[in-house]
Amino acid sequence: MGRLTTHVLDTALGKPAAGLTIELRRLEGDGKHWKAVSSLVTNDDGRVDAPFLEGDTMTAGTYEFRFHAGDYLKASALGTLPEPLFLDVIPIRFGIGDVDAHYHVPLLLSPFGYSTYRGS
Repeated sequence: MGRLTTHVLDTALGKPAAGLTIELRRLEGDGKHWKAVSSLVTNDDGRVDAPFLEGDTMTAGTYEFRFHAGDYLKASALGTLPEPLFLDVIPIRFGIGDVDAHYHVPLLLSPFGYSTYRGS
């Protein structure tokens, strides 16, 4: 059964990013409008408690995670960061083609950079 998951690691602190809000949006049929699917917050392990999509909600299409990194970074133990923040909301757009596959889209985060990949 297919599912969509993510996790966030704070590479500056070397730990999971707890309390980070992640929104999931889906591109609608006209290719111009986004539909909000869900909004979840990471737990102490930097993960959300359930997949963003699975079962009947796992449909092919173009999706976008919006990681609210700025709010997390301001509250993290790094101290004072310059304003405006270099990174605030990080969009990661990706496609789901195989609804029976596991799509894992993690975010590795620091105040001045990030990376992602398709995980397992």
